[in-house]
Amino acid sequence: MLKTGLLLSSTLTALLLLLSSVSFRKSQPPNILFICVDDLRPDLGCYGNNHIKSPNIDKLADEGYLFDNHYVTVPTCGASRHSLLTGQLPKTTQHLGNDASAVFLSGKPETEIPETFIHLLKRNNYYTVGMGKISHHPDGHVYGYLDTPKEAPLELPHSWNEMLLDVGKWGTGHNAFFGYADGTNRNALKGKVKPYESAVVEDEGYPDGLTAKLAIQKISELKNNDKPFFLAVGFFKPHLPFNAPKKYWDMYDTNKIPLSPSPNIPENVNKASLHPSGEFNSYQLGDEKVSLDRPVSDQYARKLRHGYFACVSYVDAQIGKVLQELEKQGLADNTIVVLWGDHGWHLGDQRVWGKHTCFETALRSVLIIKHPKMKQGVKVNDIVSTVDIYPTLMDFCGIISPKDISGHSLKERLMKKQPVNGKNVAYSYYNKGITVRTQRYRLTQYFRDAQPTIELYDHINDPNETKNIASSNPLIVNKLKPLLEKGNTGLYQR
Repeated sequence: MLKTGLLLSSTLTALLLLLSSVSFRKSQPPNILFICVDDLRPDLGCYGNNHIKSPNIDKLADEGYLFDNHYVTVPTCGASRHSLLTGQLPKTTQHLGNDASAVFLSGKPETEIPETFIHLLKRNNYYTVGMGKISHHPDGHVYGYLDTPKEAPLELPHSWNEMLLDVGKWGTGHNAFFGYADGTNRNALKGKVKPYESAVVEDEGYPDGLTAKLAIQKISELKNNDKPFFLAVGFFKPHLPFNAPKKYWDMYDTNKIPLSPSPNIPENVNKASLHPSGEFNSYQLGDEKVSLDRPVSDQYARKLRHGYFACVSYVDAQIGKVLQELEKQGLADNTIVVLWGDHGWHLGDQRVWGKHTCFETALRSVLIIKHPKMKQGVKVNDIVSTVDIYPTLMDFCGIISPKDISGHSLKERLMKKQPVNGKNVAYSYYNKGITVRTQRYRLTQYFRDAQPTIELYDHINDPNETKNIASSNPLIVNKLKPLLEKGNTGLYQR
């Protein structure tokens, strides 16, 4: 009888412990997997481009919220990411540079800098891990392209418990970022390289394959962590050079690659509004030089777009591996997944090959959010901004955001199907310009001498921004100007 009682007591104790454990896990704050993809314009199957093969990202969109009108604040990598991380619109022209985080965050005391949302999560008991390009520098340390990261300061000094990157045969983060399959890189070869490559290698033959492998390893480790985790994974592609394993190039027929629907300089626009594609031309062994003065041949345009598409399919496969591991480890049911592109990219659109403009093609980018407790397969058409991501994630985690951020949480409005940021506009800044995107129009004002300085595009009648109609629509311009002025942070007056 005593043995039976002891056995019953032990069984009840074990059951209570199990139930307690299950209850504890259910009450755990959500984990966050944040996937950053460089230069990812919304050319994906889930965004309506049937030419692109992106099954893993498409699946993620089917399981979450796809934001069809998400706009970045600055169309260059480092500045866009700084705005994402701090939740702030740019206030000075220094905020428009790739070194924004290096200037305003790195090496600064914790109490004297804007608090990144990763830092805020860390202060609220999250275990934070970054790998790859999250801020601007590919491995999170501030150093020059030709230097080594030894003793280099962190770009986000108070954000990470761990900052990782497998640099493989390339040796440093910058070399890997501009790397080719044989271990060489653009920097060491002083630009004497092609802007594309299709080597016969496995996925790990290029850096993003190594990053996916590292992320898989880290997810299996984080499963056993007693804290909720924030894992940021930054993939390099489809950023130049358009290098991907040949099997991803083989998914496409160059002759069937569509050309840009807007290959010419827009009507009534000064060339000063555009960009001479200097980054692209730094790859000196391309078949043709690109220029605003004349378009490249259709054959070369298709080849370049083929390279971009191949890189998208390559990075899509790496994202699929990471998401599959999240499922495999049983973490998907309590993990918010965010997929974010740091800006768009002109693939010959407006005769530009690059970002760095105030046009739709450079500013509209990918945003997909999957919350395991919210609806699936929802397409959000309202205008949202990158600065809205910070307060939204904090809202999901029950953390109060700083009062000085520029964004608005999307959580409640998503659930109630109201305009998701309460204003339904997005502001962006670059090239001496401020632009505001409403549901129908884009109004841009440039603070320069070259005329015209005002541009207006009607996205119902001209979704590719081929004609500036400001001069023929003064009433619309005057109606939108006060709205644009609300987004004027004074950065060009400082």
